[in-house]
Amino acid sequence: MACVLIVDDNASVREALRIALTVEGFDTKEAADPARALEIVASDPPDAVIQDMNFSADTTSGEEGVALFHALRDQAPQLPIVLLTAWTQLQTAVALVREGALDYLAKPWDDEQLIDTIRVACGSPDDSLSSPVVDYDTRGMVYESRAMQDVVHMACRVAPSDVPVLITGPSGVGKERLAEIVHFNSPVADGPLVRVNVGALPSELVSAELFGAEAGAFTGAGKARAGRFEAADGGSLFLDEIGTMAAEDQVKLLRVLQSGEFQRLGSTRSQHVNVRIISATNACLSDAVSKGHFREDLLYRLNVVELSVPALADRKEDILPIAEHFLPAGKRLTPAARTRLTAHDWPGNVRELENCLRRASLMADDGQIDVASLQLTSRRTTNADLDRESLERVLAENDGVVAASARALGLSRQALYRLMERFGVARR
Repeated sequence: MACVLIVDDNASVREALRIALTVEGFDTKEAADPARALEIVASDPPDAVIQDMNFSADTTSGEEGVALFHALRDQAPQLPIVLLTAWTQLQTAVALVREGALDYLAKPWDDEQLIDTIRVACGSPDDSLSSPVVDYDTRGMVYESRAMQDVVHMACRVAPSDVPVLITGPSGVGKERLAEIVHFNSPVADGPLVRVNVGALPSELVSAELFGAEAGAFTGAGKARAGRFEAADGGSLFLDEIGTMAAEDQVKLLRVLQSGEFQRLGSTRSQHVNVRIISATNACLSDAVSKGHFREDLLYRLNVVELSVPALADRKEDILPIAEHFLPAGKRLTPAARTRLTAHDWPGNVRELENCLRRASLMADDGQIDVASLQLTSRRTTNADLDRESLERVLAENDGVVAASARALGLSRQALYRLMERFGVARR
């Protein structure tokens, strides 16, 4: 019989957990403080641990839970640890999951979810790869790699909260699909999911698009119009290419995140909305902060939980399953084509792979897609962390044509123009 150690200073919590676990056939041990927990693990190690994040009265920082987690890992590196956390410590719990905690459960927990998690903890390691997301809507996302399983798992686990989520990764990796997973597994799944590509908007129209405008607020505003925040009330707002937002718009966005209130352009009346913010970027925002291009306080507000999506080249196991997903009925890849697909570095990531398969399907009259049909060539420039030098190089490679350069980088033309202005690169 598997044994679970329950570490919580609240006797009622320990009793509730003990009853839930005992009914399902688990043996339990209890500790009211970290010192006793470490004694038990040293003398008679359990099969898994459920630990709280705070053990002293009036303590809410989660630092005691972090210290206990590290002490347990030092003492028993292979011991599965499940964290009990309030949403106020969600970011801390997520960080510990990245360090090796099996999972976390929010208080008040769901008994069925608790038991499923403990079964994974006491079962085979392979179960932990598929079980956590079996009851979630993954929006048809195709993946086999452990890296993407971890990302999707994390997206599903943070979805029930209302904390902002920042999705990072190169262009074309599927950040918008991950935003859908967060929204459609959240309490506001029945509400709207409003999408805004900030980088595709001229800087002078971002505020009007997000917050709305009264009639006459600016040239061309013939009548009042609601903004995306109003449209997303009771649901989620997905802000893509958030790193391209101008400084004055960052201030306005920060104000909404702090208070939930905003004003339409040309209005003095404040409106209140209840909106879950999900944002995405292919830039390194911490670098943008250090260079003065992005507000540090806004980054902290957006980045309560970060979902970092790896480039397709870093998860080769996903290439063929995704390719098969994009193949039209009646089309098939030759063995040589499959080898060529896995060997390619995919600088445009999943978006490039999809376009490649669509093009190849048109070229393959007999239903067989061979290497020639793929038309793959090597490409030097990637989309990650652009600086002036790499931006100028991409422009030079595309003869200064902004539209072609933007396509090569996976950006909109407006976003590329904005980057050119930021780095002082002249238009040709």
